[in-house]
Amino acid sequence: MEGSSAALLAAAAACFLGLGLCQTTLSPSTESPTSSENMTATTAFLLSTTSSSCSTLNTSACAACLPGSHARNDTPLCSCCSDPGMCLQEEGCQLCNRGHFQPHVGQLLCLPCAQGFYSSSAGSHECTACSPGSYSNTSGSESCFSCSPGFYTSKQNATSCDPCPQGTFCNASSCTSCQLCLPGSESLQTAAKECTPCRPGMYKSVVQGMCQICSSGFFQVQWGQEHCDICPEYYYCPSPDVNPVLCPSDAFCPKGSTSPGYCMETFLRKVGQRCELAPVTISLLVIGGGMVFVFIVLMVLRRRREVDQELSTSRAPLLRKERVPAHFYGAEPVYAGW
Repeated sequence: MEGSSAALLAAAAACFLGLGLCQTTLSPSTESPTSSENMTATTAFLLSTTSSSCSTLNTSACAACLPGSHARNDTPLCSCCSDPGMCLQEEGCQLCNRGHFQPHVGQLLCLPCAQGFYSSSAGSHECTACSPGSYSNTSGSESCFSCSPGFYTSKQNATSCDPCPQGTFCNASSCTSCQLCLPGSESLQTAAKECTPCRPGMYKSVVQGMCQICSSGFFQVQWGQEHCDICPEYYYCPSPDVNPVLCPSDAFCPKGSTSPGYCMETFLRKVGQRCELAPVTISLLVIGGGMVFVFIVLMVLRRRREVDQELSTSRAPLLRKERVPAHFYGAEPVYAGW
């Protein structure tokens, strides 16, 4: 092996001095790894001594750089080839850096990965799309960023994450979707990392997005409840966030009462959970009804009397009419029968 290296060095020196014809081939050796390394070193030495002229190189060995790499034109390994993107040996092709790619052969440059894509290894011939729950907002990314808690993205090759809408939350990173708040809890702001329980006097069922105030006559004194309870009988609920209050003895409180009800002491009396007419009220109603009946009868009689008077007044001129007396001379005439 040392003899091979010495022969190559001698040939290189002879070529440099113009003592012989240079026909050195720079393709990799297949004898052994050590021979390949020695050939590479010899080739580098040969190129350094013949950089002023490419005619001494066997350019028939030029080949296009493979996808995922590009030709280095700053070295004679590639600059001596007639076509761009081609090199005498694979060592002349440089792998694409991380964050870049090249899908075609024989290229001079690598391309940066677009937003939403990344390349985590050198020599990539394509970029990988960011998976759901991650994003990349710059070109040439070597990796994707995870969505922060409170944010999510459900699509691939995302360039940003969206905040969780109201009523939902995300308490971890790399969320692909936001979760609905459980019944009895809510999130009032976007990008929520957790839900807060409903306050006393409020509730939230499965179909509702926000906590609701208990209806009138209902109450709820605990946190994080799904429904409110109706105010029981014999109690009243002045506010939905306090315990029911016992009804006073002189008042009545049916189910769902917001305040005690009282009867009018003079005209009404409390019977169970309702008011009834007092005896004095019944007596007054009877007396009043009788008086109204008598008044109506008197009005009818009076009206009838007025009608009779109007009729007699209209007939009086007819009764007062008299015959006009006849005037005769002498004895009264006698009908003769003629």
